Amino acid sequence: MSTAILSLDQGTTSSRAIVFDERGAILACAQREFKQFFPRAGWVEHNATEIWTSQRNVAAEAIAMWGAKHGGAGGAIGAIGITNQRETTVIWNRQTGEPIAPAIVWQDRRTAGYCEELIKEGHQDVIRTKTGLVVDPYFSATKIRWLLKHIAGAERSAALGELAFGTVDTWLLYNLTAGKVHATDVSNASRTMLFNIQTLEWDEELLRLLNIPRSILPKIVSSSGLIGETLCDGLPRGIPICSVIGDQQAALFGQGCHTPGLVKNTYGTGCFMLMNTGATPAPASKGLISTVAWRTGTEPNSATVYALEGSVFIAGAAVQWLRDGLGIINSAAEVEALAASVPSSEGVVFVPAFSGLGTPDWDPTARGTLLGLTRGTTRAHIARATLDAIAFQCAELLSAMRDASGISPAELRVDGGGTANRLLMQIQADLVGIPVIRANVQETTALGAARLAGMATGLWSGVTGSTAEPASGHRWLPSISRDEAQSKLSSWHRAVPRAMGWA
Repeated sequence: MSTAILSLDQGTTSSRAIVFDERGAILACAQREFKQFFPRAGWVEHNATEIWTSQRNVAAEAIAMWGAKHGGAGGAIGAIGITNQRETTVIWNRQTGEPIAPAIVWQDRRTAGYCEELIKEGHQDVIRTKTGLVVDPYFSATKIRWLLKHIAGAERSAALGELAFGTVDTWLLYNLTAGKVHATDVSNASRTMLFNIQTLEWDEELLRLLNIPRSILPKIVSSSGLIGETLCDGLPRGIPICSVIGDQQAALFGQGCHTPGLVKNTYGTGCFMLMNTGATPAPASKGLISTVAWRTGTEPNSATVYALEGSVFIAGAAVQWLRDGLGIINSAAEVEALAASVPSSEGVVFVPAFSGLGTPDWDPTARGTLLGLTRGTTRAHIARATLDAIAFQCAELLSAMRDASGISPAELRVDGGGTANRLLMQIQADLVGIPVIRANVQETTALGAARLAGMATGLWSGVTGSTAEPASGHRWLPSISRDEAQSKLSSWHRAVPRAMGWA
């Protein structure tokens, strides 16, 4: 019987567990949504305990499904790989293991004012130089500072070494190992705004600037290597945990973007485009950020791969808003047919800045804006404008990457739930002017974590065996001229400034 890898894919709205074989085929899969909390305008929270229990339960389900197919052989799971929503911040008590407050989600904008203070005080350049990031509420550092400041007794407890911080990967590791492992990998660490991407260590100057004690931070490890083993209740004990990587970096790896210049875009709650830039961080410009993609090997000097990244905060979440906020569709899947029922948005432009704007504008004060409405506007036009908005934002990311890197990609590799929308993918190909290629295996994020785990254990060895480019599932070619594409984009460029500066 072949050995399988269990990938834990902890996302913004659901927890998934997928069992892969060495060919990247899915052998078993379980998924569970969990509750989203919006206590105030611009605030987004999760129940960290629910994140853990939902992830553990779907892992148990996937293992049971796999075992049922192979005579109950749960031991056939050779390793676990973890991939996760990034930047979301959890702080817990080391003794009890209980979170001190709800997790602050990456979309949360409550620290926008503090970020503005940091910029006004002139700290933007040093933070960007050290971390590759812009000063923005998106990243973990100001969320940590907020929790320590606003939760009663937290600062004192942190100073006494009683608290632990982690992004979601760290929180899962801690619980999977029954508190034995408090660690994060380089890809997740690079999203905190506390990690120096040159030295690959926590940066003391930034810790002092934000008044965050080093004692709460996790150990930094590679993205591929033996990190710990399962010791928790509810799962088989002793399964080695052999990879940890942020979800977007995992998708880059799973898409086979192992050569500098290759680009992938993931369509989920938000959209995240990454370009492999090789062994050195690329200078971040055009609103892009420079981030660690992954590090393989267990030695501190193991080869590190970097990436340029552009972030769209609201993509699939805009479709969810059509369903839950406006009620003009009953399910997210209905949006394609509704949008396709009209040939265009008839001049309606939607800027879905519900959580501010990411790349290239980085404006936390921007808010959602719907322009160009007439008495003839229907829900179909709004649905079409929503798909256009997702594609417009991603076209902006690719344009910025071309300018910043000097590389003109020959194709855009795509994954995520949004790629099931064929109309969206055609709109995207029309706007970017290059083929848009969807992987045959849609779960490239989970696959990336699984491949890294397989490499670490030696179960899947060699580039051709464990990291081969996934087979193409579908290809969309541009169907309009570049002049027409630019004309469409000009409407977006006129609309965005009207959404900025509202908060």
